[in-house]
Amino acid sequence: MNTTIRASYLSLSPRRNIPQPEFHLPQLPPRYVDSPNCFFNGFRNIWPADSALRARLRHVSAGLRGVQSRRVRASSKDAQFGSFSDGREAQAPSFGEFITSERVKVVAMLALALALCNADRVVMSVAIVPLSLSNGWSRSFAGIVQSSFLWGYLVSPIAGGTLVDYYGGKVVMAWGVALWSMATFLTPWAAETSLWLLLAMRALLGIAEGVALPCMNNMVARWFPKTERSRAVGIAMAGFQLGSSVGLMLSPILMSQGGVFGPFVIFGLSGFLWVLVWLSATSSTPDRSPQISKYELDYIQSEKQKSFLGENKPKTTRVIPPFRRLLSKPPTWAIVVANAMHSWGFFVFLSWMPIYFNSVYHVDLRQAAWFSAVPWTVMAVMGYIGGLWSDILIRNGTTVTMTRKIMQSIGFIGPGIALVGLTTAKGPSVASAWLTLAVGLKSFSHSGFLVNLQEIAPQYSGVLHGISNTAGTFAAIVGTVGAGFFVELVGSFQGFLLFTSLLYVLAALFYIVYSTGERVNFDEPTPI
Repeated sequence: MNTTIRASYLSLSPRRNIPQPEFHLPQLPPRYVDSPNCFFNGFRNIWPADSALRARLRHVSAGLRGVQSRRVRASSKDAQFGSFSDGREAQAPSFGEFITSERVKVVAMLALALALCNADRVVMSVAIVPLSLSNGWSRSFAGIVQSSFLWGYLVSPIAGGTLVDYYGGKVVMAWGVALWSMATFLTPWAAETSLWLLLAMRALLGIAEGVALPCMNNMVARWFPKTERSRAVGIAMAGFQLGSSVGLMLSPILMSQGGVFGPFVIFGLSGFLWVLVWLSATSSTPDRSPQISKYELDYIQSEKQKSFLGENKPKTTRVIPPFRRLLSKPPTWAIVVANAMHSWGFFVFLSWMPIYFNSVYHVDLRQAAWFSAVPWTVMAVMGYIGGLWSDILIRNGTTVTMTRKIMQSIGFIGPGIALVGLTTAKGPSVASAWLTLAVGLKSFSHSGFLVNLQEIAPQYSGVLHGISNTAGTFAAIVGTVGAGFFVELVGSFQGFLLFTSLLYVLAALFYIVYSTGERVNFDEPTPI
């Protein structure tokens, strides 16, 4: 045995005149080069004095690493992404890699869900005109019918956000879409049965849709690194705005073919189909996805904040979120005020613009719906542009805090100025242009307060979104119902639009003063 070992040692001795093995390594791109490992270091500790032997073993180690590197990257799908070694900064993927990635598939499904969410809402904005005529409803009562959706929407965001934080966005979103699709599908039956049942069904729609945006925020935070979240939210919210356009444009056509309740049936069935695809094709987190490539997973995990990596799994230890601590911080109130103003403007535009064009400019229902739909299409495009610009600013060195304040200022002060122009419009085309400018600039706020939720409290993003959504729903109820009573008392929409313009500017100033893009410690005790 000893003789054999000695012979093996002598065979490796540098004094033996034996040809050295040569490794011809391929020239790999810098992006695929692995970081040094400790293969050679272990042998160096065994023969510390033999420099020639150490050099030979280093050559062998490098060859083995090259073979291993080539073997790991044999997958053509994985070749889209590089490996990210220890201590090396992850490189951003190209546009082609980004758009074909698994995470974009997830956000595309979220965009479809939000499109259905908004389409189911706006159907009543179009149907309310023939329903009011056939039932003899006044403007104020029509506002109450439209606000019945918000009664349910007021209840669910906090509870839904808490469920999202603990069970993940995939399951909660599936239940939410299934319930609001059922409520939409059953609305014709409820309307023909009784007024109270119609109001209850619209309230159920609001309860179910209250989980949509918290689920979107949760899934984006889990699937996208910070430098891509504004774009991801832009894509998801583009679906949200396109849902408004599709609902407003298709509803009059479907009503002419299938009666007043035709759109409710079509959109309700579409929601059930979406649930089947969502459950079978997506995962709640990247590490649970069977379709994701190894290197996309490496990229996501290397870029995400380390403090959030532990949040990928549903929580089971704490049931009640720290509401007092969440509400004790000024950045929370900056988001709450921004969400409230965003919802005020959103639901006033969404609910009253068809009636505004119909009553002020005397266009028929189909034309009024088209004039109201154009701004939401522009908003979908502008929202993605705002998200892309936001990500570029952060990558170029602008602080996250400053980026959020810039986006939110454009998203509020811009619409405030455009609404003043809307009140001066003499014809429907000019009015639609001003409304398009207001709604398009409004989309920049998606890269402001909406992304800011994930940054100041990633572990409580769902419940924080629920809190701010509840405030937004209160504001939306006041705005939607108040617009109807204001028009009846004053006899004009223009005064209400000027008041909304003033609120936009004040909300922007509040957000600029109190918001931050840094993570806030909500786990420290609040002083009494």
